[in-house]
Amino acid sequence: MHSHDHLNLGVLAHVDAGKTSLTERLLHAAGLLDEPGSVDAGTTRTDSLDLERRRGITIKAAVVSFPLGDRTVNLVDTPGHPDFIAEVERVLAVLDGAVLVVSAVEGVQPQTRVLLRTLRRLGIPTLLFVNKIDRRGARELLGELRARLDPAVVALGVPDGAGTPGARFLPYAPDEPAHTEALAEVLTARDDALLGAYLDGGLSPARLRGELRRAVASARVHPVLYGSALTGAGIAELRAALAELLPVARGGAEAPLSASVFKIERGPGGERRAYARLHAGTLAVRERVPYGADGRSAVLTGLDVFADGGPVPPGRRARGRSHSSTVSPVSASATASGRAPPTTRPARRTPRPPSPRRA
Repeated sequence: MHSHDHLNLGVLAHVDAGKTSLTERLLHAAGLLDEPGSVDAGTTRTDSLDLERRRGITIKAAVVSFPLGDRTVNLVDTPGHPDFIAEVERVLAVLDGAVLVVSAVEGVQPQTRVLLRTLRRLGIPTLLFVNKIDRRGARELLGELRARLDPAVVALGVPDGAGTPGARFLPYAPDEPAHTEALAEVLTARDDALLGAYLDGGLSPARLRGELRRAVASARVHPVLYGSALTGAGIAELRAALAELLPVARGGAEAPLSASVFKIERGPGGERRAYARLHAGTLAVRERVPYGADGRSAVLTGLDVFADGGPVPPGRRARGRSHSSTVSPVSASATASGRAPPTTRPARRTPRPPSPRRA
């Protein structure tokens, strides 16, 4: 894995399941925050609008970035309220993987089901994180996840002391019999060749783990982890799963430019800033970039790349250039026809192959 690997990760959930708190905890675990922000206190990194801070909900998608081993994770915190589902849909087109957060107290909720159906339809690899195991009334939920979300879920451990402030996540050992049997059952139900190998002589823990990575990458199986964004329980194990199980972005810097715009906002000076996922190619300041299907173009007047928690100022980026697989906020001047870039149409898109694999 080379030093420019990126994982463009979405955190999604039904409202109040704790996804923004989870984002804060991941930034804290990466060493980018001294203390995680609080949704109730209005001190989170991603809820920057006054209305978001007052109401304690996410309204607009927000991007933060943190290192994870030898890759960079560009994390998109999305709204959980159904009223803002259009904001979520724009984000899904740029993701390499997702964490779907479920409350251990409330369980599977309507928006949870809608989100997982959409993630599966798009072939986006997804981990399930059962949050709030420290809350009174917390449940293990595995049967409910299988019955109401997808039978193809497999727990990577169990919650210990659920419903108490000291609740923690106990991951399974790779060779633990109960875990290997459950893993084999889920994986062989979707792979006849693997079932044959299992019946012929069994599958080693290492083989099962490798097959799990492949099944997750093709969005056929969803691992389940437990924890608490409030206390930090299970966060180390979630970080490890992100590094091991979710595939990184792939793209060639020498290929023709291909990018998708998923968010537009106004900068401090009133300039229009577009957040774009680069699928391939390279962007540079003062470069004229085509977008849309009718030959329009715009000149980039500014370019940042997310790193160390947020956008990196241009002076810290060599030659003001952004390479493929990154998520970048860019500023563009008006086009020759006097129109600014569109708010939702991508600059140019790479066609997505049919499910279950996503490009």
